[in-house]
Amino acid sequence: MSINFPQAEEDVVRFWREVDAFQTQLKLTEGRQRFTFYDGPPFATGLPHYGHLLTSTIKDIIPRYWSMKGYHVVRRFGWDTHGLPIEYEIDKTLGVSGRDAVLKMGIEKYNAECRAIVMRYASEWRQTIERLGRWIDFDNDYKSMDVKFMESCWWVFKQLFDKDQVYRAYQIMPFSTALCTPLSHMESKQNEKTTQDPALLVAFPLKGRESSLIIYTTTPWTLPSNLLIACHPDFEYVEILDEASGKQYILLEGGLSMLYKDKKKAKYKILGKLKGKEMIGWKYEPLFRYFTDQFSDCFQVIGADYVEADEGTGLVHQAPAFGQEDYDAAVAAGFIHPKRLPPCPVDDKGLFTAEVTDYAGQHVKSADKAIVKDLKETGRLLLATQVSHVDKFCWRSDTQLIRKAVSSWFIRVTNSVPDMLSNLESTTWVPSFVKEKRFANWVANAHDWNIARNRYWGTPLPLWVSEDYEEVVCVGSIAELKELSGYTGTLDDIHRDKIDGITIPSRKGKGQLRRVDEVFDCWFESGSMPYASNHYPFENSEGFQGGNFPADFIAEGLDQTRGWFYTLSVLGNKLFGVSPFKAVIVNGLVLAEDGKKMSKSLKNYPDPKNVIDQYGSDALRLYLINSPVVRGEPLRFKESGVKEIIAKVLLPLWNSYRFFYEQTVLFKKTTGDDFVAQFPETTNVMDRWILADCQSMLQFIDQEMAGYRLYTVVPRLLQVIDNLTNWYIRFNRKRLKGAAGLEVRDTKAALNTLCQVLFTLVRALAPFTPFLTEHIYRLLRPYLGEALSEFSNTKSVHFLAFPTAQESLFDEVIQRKVSAMQKVIQLARTARERKTIPLKTPLLTIVVIADAQQLSDIEELQTYVKEELNVRDIVLTNDEECYGIHLEARVDWPILGKKLKRDAQVVRKALPSLTQEQLRQYLKEKRMSIEGIELEGSDLSIVRVVAKDNPNMVKDDGVQYEPAFSDDMIVLLDTASHPELIDDGIARDVMTRVQKMRKTAGLVPTDDVRMLYSVVSNPDDIQFETLVSSRKTQFENTVRGPLEPFSPTEEAAETVILQEEHTVSNLTLLLRLCRL
Repeated sequence: MSINFPQAEEDVVRFWREVDAFQTQLKLTEGRQRFTFYDGPPFATGLPHYGHLLTSTIKDIIPRYWSMKGYHVVRRFGWDTHGLPIEYEIDKTLGVSGRDAVLKMGIEKYNAECRAIVMRYASEWRQTIERLGRWIDFDNDYKSMDVKFMESCWWVFKQLFDKDQVYRAYQIMPFSTALCTPLSHMESKQNEKTTQDPALLVAFPLKGRESSLIIYTTTPWTLPSNLLIACHPDFEYVEILDEASGKQYILLEGGLSMLYKDKKKAKYKILGKLKGKEMIGWKYEPLFRYFTDQFSDCFQVIGADYVEADEGTGLVHQAPAFGQEDYDAAVAAGFIHPKRLPPCPVDDKGLFTAEVTDYAGQHVKSADKAIVKDLKETGRLLLATQVSHVDKFCWRSDTQLIRKAVSSWFIRVTNSVPDMLSNLESTTWVPSFVKEKRFANWVANAHDWNIARNRYWGTPLPLWVSEDYEEVVCVGSIAELKELSGYTGTLDDIHRDKIDGITIPSRKGKGQLRRVDEVFDCWFESGSMPYASNHYPFENSEGFQGGNFPADFIAEGLDQTRGWFYTLSVLGNKLFGVSPFKAVIVNGLVLAEDGKKMSKSLKNYPDPKNVIDQYGSDALRLYLINSPVVRGEPLRFKESGVKEIIAKVLLPLWNSYRFFYEQTVLFKKTTGDDFVAQFPETTNVMDRWILADCQSMLQFIDQEMAGYRLYTVVPRLLQVIDNLTNWYIRFNRKRLKGAAGLEVRDTKAALNTLCQVLFTLVRALAPFTPFLTEHIYRLLRPYLGEALSEFSNTKSVHFLAFPTAQESLFDEVIQRKVSAMQKVIQLARTARERKTIPLKTPLLTIVVIADAQQLSDIEELQTYVKEELNVRDIVLTNDEECYGIHLEARVDWPILGKKLKRDAQVVRKALPSLTQEQLRQYLKEKRMSIEGIELEGSDLSIVRVVAKDNPNMVKDDGVQYEPAFSDDMIVLLDTASHPELIDDGIARDVMTRVQKMRKTAGLVPTDDVRMLYSVVSNPDDIQFETLVSSRKTQFENTVRGPLEPFSPTEEAAETVILQEEHTVSNLTLLLRLCRL
């Protein structure tokens, strides 16, 4: 009964389609309490990658879980269809750039091109998401380009406008010259990286003095727009004579290291010192003459407190149109004001305008070289180097941003920061550090939000203005636009090409009001998603708050702390005074195996489709969510990790079901009855343990899922699978096979228990591994009988309720006892492995040294210990000294040394003289005084060791103990070979080989065959026939029948299925399987 996981998953997908599984689940929970989930919309202009698959898995697990908990969880897929990503693709495809090119082409045609590509990969997304096992509604999805969505965005903006939360201002903004638009501060910080720029020292000769001011800049392209130089009024500057050139310069003394590579060898004299405030008002010679007529009162020194002493020369060149601090300083000094704006000779493409005649038409970054060359020729350039620094790049085009003065529309954010931080406190973030540090810091330092973009494919700003901007009308709906404008046509599309021509008559005698050119930042649209996706308030307004808002849960990647999480929060707090979500899971980045970003060009990651086709979605899902990435940390994706999930989790779970199935077939063969599960109480200790373990798991899952801690839930689920496969089934194989020599009632009890655990597991695992659990459940269903009577629809495991912990099955005492037994077995296995003694080799004795409670627990389960470890005798004792076990104090000296300093040497000398009683006391109290020096907690680590030259480890009677330690238990395993155990070892080895032959022959447990042997070679004269006959019952119970002798010279009376020669401890046997 083998399984191909990907193929089984494809079968499950077909089954879900047949029963319309997702919609059926929604109908089953209709009318129940809602659990609200918002899906952050992706762009459909690219194919889904591992980051999308990760977030989709998280977004599937949580809703599935709460659905199974009885909540109604609507899940609609969303698409981000507007904005820079789409326009940038079109600009590249059509080879257009800038406003003039688009207007020449026509906005209607341009937008039509954008509309044509936004859903380019929608079908691939749908196929991938379905194949991943995520249940979400694609048919009732939402798109930000839909007129209903856009109209709700207008409503959101109108609410803010009416509350005086929108204003127009002239500000210096991050600007993408590739996209010809300003960006918000939030967007500008989404792509920061190291780059190289020119680093110049430039001289500005003073008028009326022989000295020059020295400024430092990494943006030569801003020098043609220089108006002022800023100093700090309180700093002390030096005036020096450079002896090599005979020229005099003024700068901070700390800046001399920039002028001279080696200050000690530099030849200069300090002529005097002066405060910055003394220089305010000094005039200097302009570097360029482009703006000297218009700004003739400028070109002088001003004071500015933002000037820093540890950066540059302490003198900062001021180009007010290209730096916010420059602009603010110029305004404060009285040189710039709203009616006298600074020169801004750079267009939206980043090209110098005709005002800068020498560099007109050149991109500012390209012009850097020409400017440096010209400065050198005029003698004003003192030093030119390159500097590596972190700068901001366009998140879409990956081109370096500039800062540029723009008139734009802003939403006030700074006045909401206290409320946003206060409401943030009531939200749950996983991991919590993202909320407490990253997001809270981002909110605390928030700027007002520039929501306007000089673009075309987006929701138009619903602002109609007069030419002088003194009359501004904000429209909040299509109906309002028609009413104000008198427009009578249909408006089933409100993109720019459809509404830019609509005008509104002025109420102030200013003629016709025209719509402003800008469209919304697409982040405004995604932040409006809770309202716009429901066409609120035009539809679905009844019960919106408390039903659709706020969300109970959202999830996205770490990068969205400055993106979607932030814009949702701004608008939710502005509109309703609350956080728009209650809980959020923030995942880290999925990187390539080499730690680099996944790159198509580098081909440094496996194709997600191929991984799913080869290993299945369950394996990929489990690999992703059982990794550091769900704790907000990065994951280096390894295909081998996905493969490992199959070997360590999915196959063991499947094999548990397969074993159950095989034993039900065997049960029918031996009893004549079909097995149908009943779940009465059981008295068997292992039955009670595994059932209790399941209840503890369910209680833990409920607790942790309420806190959205997937990273703790998955390991606990996997622990139960391990307990089921490697402990319960392993220890109860004979009972389950009916070969333990007990009544049929015990076999049925064991099968009932295994069935109950499998039924619990497939429901508990269903949100995490939806395919395999569905596959196993459908196979398990015929055996469940009355257990399914409580459910209204039993076609799918996902239609069932999530299992609840049953108080009657909790048993902490049993769990404690089995835990002690497991510890003994694990320690003894470690001792065997160290001595390379296989489990099939019987050993004489195991000594367990522990406290009284653990010894009592182990005594009750010692039969399991002996059988599992293949030992004859077990000795239980708490007498450590009898076996030469001593306590020893160990110290992490680097850590303790930092704490104690000189006293550490005193402790070091005293440690060897500590008595066993003192060490035992420290173990209990975690406190000790050594020569007046107090030690506590982890200062000392007390460990148990075997005393050197311990006579108890190797005894005269041949005993050789191999120790294994845990914190509260010691195991001594006698690893010596004892003659009286040799026959037991041979018998066990032969049984193992017969079982392997049955497997090789493709036999199942219900296949009865004759098992025959013939001795081929027996140099040690082992009495094999006596060995077999004296263990007849053991052979029959283990290999389902007697092992009988045969003569190889006689012709076989039965059909031989398989015949093999085996050597066991110098004994060579011919083993034969024959049909009955």
